[in-house]
Amino acid sequence: MPEITFTANLQRHVASPKMQVEGSTVREVLDKVFAEYPILRGYVLDEQLALRKHMGIIVDGVVLCDRVKQSDRVGEESRIFVLQALSGG
Repeated sequence: MPEITFTANLQRHVASPKMQVEGSTVREVLDKVFAEYPILRGYVLDEQLALRKHMGIIVDGVVLCDRVKQSDRVGEESRIFVLQALSGG
């Protein structure tokens, strides 16, 4: 079952524990997580359900290609990391 992990800086704002969730695409995995933690959706996706500009997703070491529909495929052993972009000087 794919494993999804949210970075610590996101966890400070909203509950987002590491989970193992069934799904064959990033979107299917995200939807299952959001079903349990609905407030998390607004931090990760925008009003059109696209990945927010300040968010990033890495699947098995590769940056998410489809930021709009999150249709990138995941396997049973996939590791998905959801991170919030940081900036500063």
